[in-house]
Amino acid sequence: MEFGITFKGFIEADRARYLVRAAEYAGFSYCWFYDSHILWRDCYAAIAMCMEHTQNMRFGPLVTNPDVRDWSVAASIFGSLSKQSGGRFDLAVGRGDSSMRVMGKKPATLKRVAEFIDKTKAMVRGEEVSYGEIPAAVQFPWAVGHEMPSWIAAYGPLALKTAGESADGVVLQIADPGLCKWFTDQCIEAGQAAGKDMSNYRSMAAAPAYFGDKKRAIEKVKWFPAMVGNHVADIVEKYGSDSDKVPQSLTSYIEKRRGYDYSKHGQADNPYLDFITDDVVESFCVLGEPDEHISKIHALEAAGVTQFNIYLDSGDEEEIIANYGRHVIPAFR
Repeated sequence: MEFGITFKGFIEADRARYLVRAAEYAGFSYCWFYDSHILWRDCYAAIAMCMEHTQNMRFGPLVTNPDVRDWSVAASIFGSLSKQSGGRFDLAVGRGDSSMRVMGKKPATLKRVAEFIDKTKAMVRGEEVSYGEIPAAVQFPWAVGHEMPSWIAAYGPLALKTAGESADGVVLQIADPGLCKWFTDQCIEAGQAAGKDMSNYRSMAAAPAYFGDKKRAIEKVKWFPAMVGNHVADIVEKYGSDSDKVPQSLTSYIEKRRGYDYSKHGQADNPYLDFITDDVVESFCVLGEPDEHISKIHALEAAGVTQFNIYLDSGDEEEIIANYGRHVIPAFR
């Protein structure tokens, strides 16, 4: 099991450097940053900074999308970060939920997501690449042949199929073992059907973690199921609430959902939290004492999850990192 942390772009530089050093020392191997350039500061400047203060930790956006930057500009950013860090950069891509919708634009198609990964990876390797927005092929003369690992964020059936066929791993914004198995299995089946070797396919469960009293912990992380519910609502709108393409356990909790405020995306003060119940919060997150964290992550591992990535957005960041370093991560070594 790999362990990661994720920051939003409002974290101050001094604090980011401090926490990322502490996390690497504690045994975390990944650090991810939200990429939503209007809601939060640009993530790539922060990634470059944190790379300079770590030795082995890998970095990436969680997640970027195909439609906010020209693809050669995006690939140049990815390749530059990979080159200057000795290859410690992963690419995670989604359709552009908050990043596009906060501007009143629609997210990208899944076909475009898959093509974006294919083309930017080729550019980072140093290959000559043509894509739709340009009349001539481009090639980076400075590329050194890095092979950039790729991930796709997914919930719905078509997105999971795309993640299995077109990426090295899937990002699941949820820590419910049963749902993670349901999602991951679909990715693996799709990849196998496309003729891919899926023996090393990766699955990330990204969710908040919190220690101590459950009631207090639930209040601290209640923002997260609201963010997940926003994505689930899109799937339900597409497939219907009674479809066998989306499990009832995932759809039932959004029945009383009234809306979503993208200006408060992934934040505790989002006004649309009243439909979230305690059992949903506990199911979607990792809460309680260290032994409860260990037990749940073992269940995630058994479900096919290969990385637990903590959304470090709920306070007590030092304590969470330290407890994982002292108690949780050693249980998986």
